[in-house]
Amino acid sequence: MSEHTSPAPLADTIIQTMEGPLEQEGFAFLQAKAMRTVLESYGLLGWDAFAASWNDLGVDRYMADGGRYRRRRYATFSLTEGGITRKPHQPHYQSRDYNTLNGGIERWFKPVLPTIGDHPALMAILHLAFRVATDMTPAERRPNAWHTEIHQFRIEARPDTDGCPTPEGLHRDGVDWVFVVMVRRENVARGETSIHDLSHRQVGSFTLTNPLDTAVVNDNRVYHGVTPVQPVDPDRPAYRDVLVVTLRHE
Repeated sequence: MSEHTSPAPLADTIIQTMEGPLEQEGFAFLQAKAMRTVLESYGLLGWDAFAASWNDLGVDRYMADGGRYRRRRYATFSLTEGGITRKPHQPHYQSRDYNTLNGGIERWFKPVLPTIGDHPALMAILHLAFRVATDMTPAERRPNAWHTEIHQFRIEARPDTDGCPTPEGLHRDGVDWVFVVMVRRENVARGETSIHDLSHRQVGSFTLTNPLDTAVVNDNRVYHGVTPVQPVDPDRPAYRDVLVVTLRHE
């Protein structure tokens, strides 16, 4: 178990600044420099080794569109006031109400490797996620534990096939909070994130470009989607690596 710690004053100020638009608009975009300051306050170390683990993901064979452009690993955790605990490996499930493309079935993905599951970079991100979810949830509605899922995603683009970060289109995930952390963009164009309110009116857009650029979404209030990515140089590998962390009442 990884116990929670309090961030340094500057990091605390950055978190509070991020929580303003999250409260007002239902989403926030934190640029890499600020995110690094926050995560270092929570013990971030070894980012390069953490990012390199995206080179060892399994092909997602559950794509109902027949695509083989997505690689991933998956793990679940319990986040409580007492700290962070990894759960036994389990399938990922979304109802078709939230994922019309791939929902309605249990999807068994390769587990996140043990060295990554307790890596200081991941622990720092989970500590931040717990802090934000706790701050943004009224005391009377806070669960005793947040069921937390993490997804290592690599979306590959080829000259003849776009890579689709959100093949289900504009969507909600059926959780409470979603964190999307950019890990690496290699030789890809596009990949713009758009945010829409519950009436499907666009309320924001941005592109996660640099490692540690981060989007935070209140899944109860907004939809989100990402445009397909395409190779810049068709003769070189092209991919978009992100870490997605979701929290919901356990």
